[in-house]
Parts: sequence; structure tokens; C-alpha cells
Amino acid sequence: MPPVTEATGATATRDAADQRQTDALLAAAIGAVPGGMDRLGQRTMAHAVTEAVHTGEHLLVQAGTGTGKSLAYLVPALATGKRVVVTTATLALQAQLVNHDLPRLVEAVAPVLGRTPTFALLKGRHHYACLARLEPGVADEDEGLFDTDTQWLGAAGKLTQQVTRVREWAQESDTGDRADLDPGVDDNAWRQVSMPARECVGAARCPFGEDCFAEAARAKARQADIVVTNHSLLAVDLLSARHIVPEHALLVVDEAHELTDRVTSAAQAELTAELISRAGRRLRAFVDEKLRDDVEGSADLLERTLDGMRTGRLERLPEPLYDALFLVDASARAALEALGGEVGPDEADAVKRNQAKQSLTGLVDTVERLLQQSDHDVAWLAREDRRPPALHVAPLSVSAALGSGLFRDRVVVAASATLALGGRFNTVARSLGLEVEYGRTPDTNDVRPVEPPEPDDDDSDVQPPPRWRALDVGSPFDYPKQGILYVASRLPKPGMSGLSDAAQRELIELVTAAGGRALGLFSSRKAATTAAEALRAATDLPVLLQGDDSIHLLVRRFREEPQTCLLGVASLWQGVDVPGDACQLVVIDRLPFPRPDEPLTAARSKAVDDAGGSGFMAVSVPAAAIRLAQGAGRLIRAAGDRGVVAVLDPRLHNARYGEFIRRTLPPFWYTTSPDVVRGALTRLHDTAVTTSASA
Repeated sequence: MPPVTEATGATATRDAADQRQTDALLAAAIGAVPGGMDRLGQRTMAHAVTEAVHTGEHLLVQAGTGTGKSLAYLVPALATGKRVVVTTATLALQAQLVNHDLPRLVEAVAPVLGRTPTFALLKGRHHYACLARLEPGVADEDEGLFDTDTQWLGAAGKLTQQVTRVREWAQESDTGDRADLDPGVDDNAWRQVSMPARECVGAARCPFGEDCFAEAARAKARQADIVVTNHSLLAVDLLSARHIVPEHALLVVDEAHELTDRVTSAAQAELTAELISRAGRRLRAFVDEKLRDDVEGSADLLERTLDGMRTGRLERLPEPLYDALFLVDASARAALEALGGEVGPDEADAVKRNQAKQSLTGLVDTVERLLQQSDHDVAWLAREDRRPPALHVAPLSVSAALGSGLFRDRVVVAASATLALGGRFNTVARSLGLEVEYGRTPDTNDVRPVEPPEPDDDDSDVQPPPRWRALDVGSPFDYPKQGILYVASRLPKPGMSGLSDAAQRELIELVTAAGGRALGLFSSRKAATTAAEALRAATDLPVLLQGDDSIHLLVRRFREEPQTCLLGVASLWQGVDVPGDACQLVVIDRLPFPRPDEPLTAARSKAVDDAGGSGFMAVSVPAAAIRLAQGAGRLIRAAGDRGVVAVLDPRLHNARYGEFIRRTLPPFWYTTSPDVVRGALTRLHDTAVTTSASA
């Protein structure tokens, strides 16, 4: 143990004072919430965040449902007296923070702090109306958005009406934020009035820069104590030398299990013939006809080339595709040179000229990545419904980019209900770019085996590996008493054709025993539809299927109408919050492994296999564990909730990786007995009916 010196004594005193302030602020915040109560996990997490701010050691914290993790990081964030950025994966959590948690919190802590802290919401540019796009004559010529002579009421007429309404609203709006537009407009209309970040010319080169809504939001964020943003914008900030999000001392990454996927998406680029043609159309007023024809001709060649190709990963570019991309690159570079240098905002057609330059620059960057065929990138061809074929390129891994950029010059707190995969933090830590040997985790008893080396004097620009700590503060819920995890171990292994007959029978028996009150999470639209048809044929229970109505309305009906079943896919696995006896059974048809033919998954698995490891265990199993934990987390949402998570995939019990995935889930009571679980569901149903009748 190092000797206690005057300096270390002063440090300990300051740390104790910081913790006392955190306790005082947390008590004030809890007191402002009706029925608020002290929670051990919340207080433990708040102290850990305070310590991280004090020591500079990054923190990974797993906080189960019901912990109150938002307050646990917001309270010490306010205590820092410095700017803090909070980033979320979902709009629902972002809205919860800005519209509910923060307004109440800043008022509650003002008497303790002696001031009322400020906060701001920062979104990507495409969330704000663009004044340049709304100016008559500036929109793309082929859109015909402001043709006031349009009389017909087809799709184009509806689009014109919506865009005109946005234009009128923008003249009165203080924010230009799409969320403030009521009633809203569809996505196609909003695309015409907003500016993607990759096409924005920047405030300094735009004649509308001084009044730009997006720039105003950034300016407000630069003055706020707490800035709430999203993972996608944080990812863009990381990939663009961190010039978008304002400087800050503490970064809180909530829903941190989603971060690597969002960074991967931000670093992904797409190329289609239509993107090239659009760039060509934007050149009409600025370059000679030959250059414009060359660009549009390269689009035609690429389209013909892609039409003759199979979808899937492109480990090496076929010669015809290489030649087509080379032609795109050459024609785009020639047009860029003809457009000339910087364009000032006062020049005629400044916005259109700059948009043309930005479009061509984006094409050149994407084509260059494809032509390089780097081992660090993954390229593939995809065809989606109602969309032309598209080339994609994405990084094989983003951990290095995260390790070098995420943890530099700030303290990072990464929080989620799902970070300890298989009961350990190492998998998530590595995905975030953290080196395991420089971390303290619960399973190492807080013993740090190796200290990060300091950079040499001759190489002072090199950053030492980040020091980090992991913490699991648990959950206030008594999972073994409140919930059962049932695995239908006797069912056959799920096939690729949807829901088997045996799985359908099992589903019907479980839902019948529960008297409905079931949320079904399925791996495919086909499986969900099959399940809905089977339940409707075998029972009289109300069955709602995702796609029949908006998610919001379906979830509301599920919450309010007793004995209803709600079945769906993707978006139901996260964000559905139905406490009480409306949801007493969560059924999951199969382990949610990523598709093995998905190009990024396949490439990452192959890279691990080639290095002597198991790509399936390193890539697919952790992904399935996170997704399954998120789905299972829909069951217990409050202290009084009771129910069953039923997994109709025997691999969770029988396969060698099953225990790893089960350790990632909340610690439910575990069984493989169908009789036991049906009996439990019947008792829950009877209790719910009795309670409802006496209410």
C-alpha cells in the first residue's frame, strides 16, 4: 500500500466531500419524485460515477431494470460543475431524459447547488428543417417541390402540400425540430426539407447559415450544463475529429450495448447508380455537357454491372465492377476539378454549387474505399425490397477507433442493463476498445494486474491505454421469486422455415395456461404471422400482430385490454414497457443469432476463425446473448410483476454455449418442465382474474 501523504490525504478529503454532495443531490432528486425511495444500487452507481469523475478512471456499469440508472448518473454529472454529455441509443430514452427526468431534476437540486442547471438536446442535422432546402429555387430541380400550379392530388401533389406546410411552419418555428411539427409529415416529405450531414456545406458557406436551426441547436448545447444526444451523432463526432459535440469533461453512454453497432453504421458508406445520377443532375448549371454526361454514363455502367451480380460479400472486386467503379471515380474527380475551389455564400447559386461538390466528394470517398479493397473494410452487394442494388462498405471492426477516440480527454461512463455477457465484462470492454489487462472487474476482485505504460518522452502524442473499472449494481427486483425462465428442452431444434408444428403446440399451451397476457418475440415476420394464425385458430383470445397498426397503438391496446396477446419482431425486443399483469408471459421462438450470411457477421467470424479462435463463439453468441437479455427484460418491469419467460429453443439448455447465454439473462428461477411452468401460469392467471374482479 502506498504511504499516506499530505497530497493523498487532501485527495481523500475532497473525494469524501464530493460523495457527500452526491448524496445530498440524490436525496433532493428522490424527494421530488412521488413515492421516490432510496435504492442501494442507484446510490452505489452514483458513488461510482462520482469516483470515476474524481480519479479519471473510466467506468462500465451494469444496472438492471428498476435501478434508476438515469438519476444515478445525472446527479453526479450535475455535481461536477462541468459540461456533461449524455448519449442514448433510442429516441424513447432521449425523450424521457429531456421531457421528464431533467426538468424535474434541475428544479429539485437547485436549492442544493445554489443555481438551476441548464440542459439541451442535440440531434443530427437531418432532424432539423433546412432553410436552404426550403428556399424556392434551391431544391433539386427534378423534385418540382414548389410548383404552385400542381393541381392533381397524386403522390407528387401530396408531397408538395406537405413540403409547403413545413415551409410555412419553419417561418414561425423557434427550433425547426421535426419533433415539434404537429401534425407531422411522412419521411419522403421530410427528406426534401432537411439536409443530410454529408451534403451540408456548413454555416460559413451557406447564405442561410446565420439563421440555421441545426447551428442554433449546437450553439445552445455549447452553453448547457448537460447535453443530451444520441449514439449516431456521437459516432459521427468520433469519426470527424470530435468537432460536433461540444467539449465536455464527462461522457455518459446509456444503452451502451448498442454503441458499437451505431459507430459501425456511421462508418458505413453506400453507393448506388441513383446516387451517382443525382450528383450528375446537380452539375447541370456548373460544368459542360460532356463532364455531366460522363458522370451519368458511369452511373448507367454501374447499374448494368450490378444487375448481373449476385448479392453478398465481395472479398475481391470482380473485374467488371472494378472497371465500372474506376470510371465513376475518374468522372467524379474530373467534375470536381471543373467545379473549382471554395464557393462563398454570396455567390450566385452558392448552395446548389456547394451541394454538387459535397455529393461528388462523398462519391469519390466511397468509391476510393471500395477500390482499395482493404482488409480492414468489408464490402458487399445488397438488394432490398423496392430498392435498386446497392454497394456497401463498412469497417471490419470499430474497436480500435473507439479505443483511440472515445476515451481521450474525458471520463466515460458506459451504462446498460446488459454489459456482463456470460457474467463477465470482458467481451463488451474489448468491443469498446478497452484492453482487458488494464481494467478492474468484479471477477478480478478489483486487483489490477498491470498498470498502463506511460508514453515515452520522445513519443508524447501516444496516449496510454485507458484505465477502467467495471461494476454490477444489480437490480432491486427479486428475479428468482418474481420470474421463471422456462426452456422447452424437448422441442426439436428450430429450422429455417418459421415456427414448427411442435413449437406452435407449445405456444398454444403456454398462452392458454396464461389466459393471454403474452408478448411474443419472434425471429422473423413469417414466424410471428404463423404464431398469430395458430393462436387465433386455437383460442378466442385477442391477438395483435405487429404491422396491423402502429407500434404505439398496439402496445397501448396490449397494456389496456386484459388477456390480449401481442406478437411481433425487431422493435418489440426493446423499449416495450408494460408493468403489471397485462404481460405475464414473454415467449421467444428461437435464440436470436445474427444471420450467418450477413456480410459483416460473416467477415468478423471468419477473421476470428483465421486467427485460431471460434468466430461463432466470439461474434454470434455474444450478439444473441445481448438480444435475448433485452427481450427477456420485457417481463419484469416493476417490483410487483410476476411471470414467465419461455424460450422455445432447446439449444439454450442443451448447447455448450447455452450456459453462457443464460448467465447474461436476469437470474430467473430456471426450469425445463412444461408441467411446472403451465401450473405457474395458470395460478398467475387466476390471481389476475380475481384481482380484476375485486377492483
